[in-house]
Amino acid sequence: MKKIHNFSAGPCILPQEVFEKSAEAILNFNGMGLSLLEISHRSKEFIAVMDEARAIAKRLLRLGDDYEVIYMGGGASFQFVMIPYNLLSPNGKAAYTDTGVWASKAIKEAKIIGNVDVLGSSKEDNYSYIPKIEEVGSEYDYFHCTSNNTIYGTEMKSFPKTHCPLICDMSSDIFSRDLDFSQFDLIYAGAQKNMGPAGVTMIVIKKEILEKANATIPNFMKYKVHIDKESMYNTPPVFPIYASLLTMQHLEKNGGIAEAEKRNIAKAKLIYDEIDRNDLFQGYSKTEDRSLMNVSFYLKDEKLSPAFDAAWKEANISGLKGHRDLGGYRASIYNAMPVESVQVLVDVMKNFKA
Repeated sequence: MKKIHNFSAGPCILPQEVFEKSAEAILNFNGMGLSLLEISHRSKEFIAVMDEARAIAKRLLRLGDDYEVIYMGGGASFQFVMIPYNLLSPNGKAAYTDTGVWASKAIKEAKIIGNVDVLGSSKEDNYSYIPKIEEVGSEYDYFHCTSNNTIYGTEMKSFPKTHCPLICDMSSDIFSRDLDFSQFDLIYAGAQKNMGPAGVTMIVIKKEILEKANATIPNFMKYKVHIDKESMYNTPPVFPIYASLLTMQHLEKNGGIAEAEKRNIAKAKLIYDEIDRNDLFQGYSKTEDRSLMNVSFYLKDEKLSPAFDAAWKEANISGLKGHRDLGGYRASIYNAMPVESVQVLVDVMKNFKA
């Protein structure tokens, strides 16, 4: 079978080992003679999966017992609603920064529930940069940001000093770079960008912020209920959780987040250097805000697009077309993307210029 170089923005590329173990589990999980898809989510075998999936996430993020990890369905978009429902008080205000489509959707949902201030936005420049916010005051119930913006290829390199809970949507760069994760009070991430298959969202919560959580919302919306039920208040998305566990185990075995970051920096440098060197191409985002995960770029002369498209397809490259809202091209180089695949794309760009 020919090697396909998958630059799709999501669902993401995963390590080959994860595909193989996941496939094996569908046929025969843990030698039980049963598929992972048919065993009870309350069986001791799957409870062990859930326990380790919660524990390994905290190990990778270097977080202690003052944090909890839960897994839920509904995608990261469901958290756009759960966060203000739990943390935005009736007479309070939340602060947001608008850095792209998903940040904008989070703001829209929060405004339905309560008062929101948008402290910074790059919308007028079509989200080509990250607005810089140095500090957020204690007058807010929380501050929400989106660390990486897949469509535009921008990423927050630092986070403001906050005097209120700091909440971050890390759906597309979770586990990709080494941060002080203890600065965040709540992190959430849809699995399908850098962690596993679509269908599950990981939420990491500092327990102390739940002391002020809204108690007058439906039980299903309460973070505390899902924590108390160990992510099993309702039937969890079993297969995506197991595949995400395998991905986290693979990451831990290969040096953790710090080593992944080194690999990601090298991959990103390889392609950004070619974009900057090759006068046929232009990067989209401001240089200082370039994403390690999603490289958005375009041809300066769009009339060359058919020929360039033919060239990268001939090289067995897949998923390079840019998002419909932006056009151009987007190379998503998540943790599992090997540097060899990035080199194939760079070689296509070099040969195309030649």
